[in-house]
Amino acid sequence: MAGLELLSDQGYRVDGRKPTELRKIQARMGVFAQADGSAYIEHGNTKALAVVYGPHEIRGSRSKCLHDRAVLNCQYSMATFSTAERKRRPHGDRKSSEMTLHLKQTFEAAILTQLYPRSQIDIYVQILQADGGNYSACVNAATLAVVDAGIPLRDYVCACSAGFVEDTPLVDLSHVEESSGGTQLSLALLPKAEHLALVEMDARLHQDHLEGLMDAATRACKDLHAVLDRVVREHLQEVSTQLGE
Repeated sequence: MAGLELLSDQGYRVDGRKPTELRKIQARMGVFAQADGSAYIEHGNTKALAVVYGPHEIRGSRSKCLHDRAVLNCQYSMATFSTAERKRRPHGDRKSSEMTLHLKQTFEAAILTQLYPRSQIDIYVQILQADGGNYSACVNAATLAVVDAGIPLRDYVCACSAGFVEDTPLVDLSHVEESSGGTQLSLALLPKAEHLALVEMDARLHQDHLEGLMDAATRACKDLHAVLDRVVREHLQEVSTQLGE
C-alpha cells in the first residue's frame, strides 16, 4: 500500500486508528424472524446482512445431492445503494461470483456438514454499505447467522483484511486504504486451532513480509473472535430472558 497520508508520523491512520486496531464493530443476531438464522454487522461504515436457511431437502436437481454431507449453497451480492456509484450489480458478475465461491470454501471448512447428509444449507449475504473489508464483514455476519440457525461449527469463522504502508502492517482496511494500491490479504480463521479457512492475496508480496502480515491478520481475527463471542452470548442471554418471561 502506497500513500503519504495513510500513516502519520505519529503512527495513526486516516481514520485515527492505530495500525493493528479494528474499526468499531456492532452486530445483532436474529434480525429476520422468517429465516432459520440471520445477523447484521457493521465494520465501521461497512454494513452486511446474512441470512441462513436449512438444513432442508435438496432443491432443484437431485444430482447435486451428497450422500455423506450437506450441500452448501452460498450467494453474495451488493445492494445497488451500497456505494456512491449507483449501478446495477447482477448476481452473476465476476466479483460476486468470486466472493460467492470464497464464502462457500470458507464455510465448507467450518460447518459440520457431515451431520446433515442429503440436505442443503443456504447462506445469503449482502453488503448494504461498502467501505472496505466486504469479504470480512460477510464472513463474520454469516458466522453469526449460522450460529443463530443452530448449525454446528468446528469453531467461529473470523475474517479480517490486512495490508502494508511501507513496512507497517495495517489490519481491517477501509476503502481509502484498499484503494491506495499495494498488496492486500484477506484471512478467514478458525481461531482456537488457528485453522486457516481461506487466505487470499491480490498482488505479489516478498516472502520476508508474508509472516508479519499473516501474524497481524491472525491477531486481528482473534480480536474479532472475542467480539463475535460476546455478541452470541448477549443474544443467548436475551433469548433466555424472553423465554423465561
